[in-house]
Amino acid sequence: MLATAIQNEVAEYIGAHRDQRDDHGHRLVVRNGCLPERAIYTGVGPIEVRQPRVNDKRVDADGNRIRFSSKILPPYLRRTRSIDELIPWLYLKGVSTGDFTEALQALLGPEATGLSATNIVRLKASWQQEWKDWDNRPLGDKQYVYVWADGIHFNVRLEDEGNQGQCILVLMGATAEGKKELIALAEGYRESEQSWKELLLSVKARGLATAPKLAVGDGALGFWAALRKVWPKTREQRCWVHKTANVLNKMPKHVQPKAKGMLQDIWMAETKADAEGAFDLFVETFEAKYPKAAACLAKDREKLLAFYDFPAEHWRHIRTTNPIESTFATVRLRTDKTKGCGSRTACLTMVFKLAQSAERHWRRLNGSTVLPDVIRGVRFVDGIRQDTEDVAA
Repeated sequence: MLATAIQNEVAEYIGAHRDQRDDHGHRLVVRNGCLPERAIYTGVGPIEVRQPRVNDKRVDADGNRIRFSSKILPPYLRRTRSIDELIPWLYLKGVSTGDFTEALQALLGPEATGLSATNIVRLKASWQQEWKDWDNRPLGDKQYVYVWADGIHFNVRLEDEGNQGQCILVLMGATAEGKKELIALAEGYRESEQSWKELLLSVKARGLATAPKLAVGDGALGFWAALRKVWPKTREQRCWVHKTANVLNKMPKHVQPKAKGMLQDIWMAETKADAEGAFDLFVETFEAKYPKAAACLAKDREKLLAFYDFPAEHWRHIRTTNPIESTFATVRLRTDKTKGCGSRTACLTMVFKLAQSAERHWRRLNGSTVLPDVIRGVRFVDGIRQDTEDVAA
């Protein structure tokens, strides 16, 4: 991204003086190879940068040669602030392209003047191509043991009223080595079954042949209906964070603290039997006065307790969709509408850049060494591996 920005800055500088020529008709400002490569310490670590050289033959009023100096990468710069997260975040917060220079100067200081509106547009275009290449990458060498799915809504005003139901569908996965990866991003309409089905079929068509062992998501019916058609053998785990919020919303506020504690007793129970007992207690306690809340919980009983059939080391990862929620916490449901109409593709691209940046900080699953057992179909009871001898006994 930094290399692209520097290239764009040089191209913009040369283009601004393309009409200035000498007596022989030769241009006075041209490219002239590259400067020696140097290391720059950025927010993502040290990187090697090769800066284009500009041959500027013009002279000022005093007869001195005019020299090009990059505002993005000054000659003696050894450290730079990372903007790979900042630009997508500003876009999703409603900052228009024309206001980026002012916003970046306020945040990064005067050195950000090299990021003009034209430069930002070029960066966004390069990011869109980067997303398209990523979205078409082959997945034949991948296997995901667990997947998390969610729909992320942004208040970016799109091209017309018919697009106001748009959201970004996000699919993440955990590899056989326990590494979390972003699998797919796609536009969706109100998290419909058709939108999710298209996403799942797309990753399957690109080579993801092995179905995940478990899928984690909220109560959106569209995803689960699509999952059963594309990967019918994948187990389902409802997100406890979403379920807790849905149940509490059907109860008066003065009851919610007690109800929340009783819900926590369910998913924090050490064994499935204890969880079943806490589950029954909640339903029996509240079904008379708050039948809608009790019914909301009871209808997903089996899918809320599916995690007990997987390694205990993984429970904290698979009980909720937190891997997705935490990634987009800074922008989800907090964006302002842009002054003009935002582009759906640009919004998707910015979400991709944010997720790609966040992916570098995702940590591996606890108990990654147990994942091969999950892949082989080894039976787990209350999170404990059941050896063949134990099962026979």
